[in-house]
Amino acid sequence: MLKKLFKKKNDTTVTLYSPVDGEVISLTDVPDPVFSEKMMGDGIAVKPVNGTIVAPIEGKVVQVFPTKHAVGIQTNNGLEILIHIGLETVGMQGEGFESFVEVEDVVKVGDKLITFNKNLVNEMAASDIVPIVITNTTDMKSIQPVEKGEVRAGQDVILTIVVK
Repeated sequence: MLKKLFKKKNDTTVTLYSPVDGEVISLTDVPDPVFSEKMMGDGIAVKPVNGTIVAPIEGKVVQVFPTKHAVGIQTNNGLEILIHIGLETVGMQGEGFESFVEVEDVVKVGDKLITFNKNLVNEMAASDIVPIVITNTTDMKSIQPVEKGEVRAGQDVILTIVVK
């Protein structure tokens, strides 16, 4: 009986898939200190080859920025992620972005979240790199990125996270 009461809670391992087709790069290589210095949390980034962002994990949409350049998702086990499309894209005021989800929507891996005009982002913003950040990094036991390489949206794993 007491063993059951004091049994160590098992850690939960979560797999995060790429939200976009492209090439994985280290978050520390993102040319923006907010991301590269992990001020918002740890994670990874993808240099996209197209303009379709899909859900990288099953969860609930907790934030869609009014400018549609970023979306937040929370999983049932408490993992919080932010997908930020491009660098300095907030200044585009939503031009070239279309959202397919709203706050409180439940999504599964591969569901379309946002599309963006990649050429317009490259023309008007600092970069089209897509950082994927674990905003509650301190609640995680470990965050293990994949090695660099080509990834397909909703199909290839980019992070393995162990939730405390």
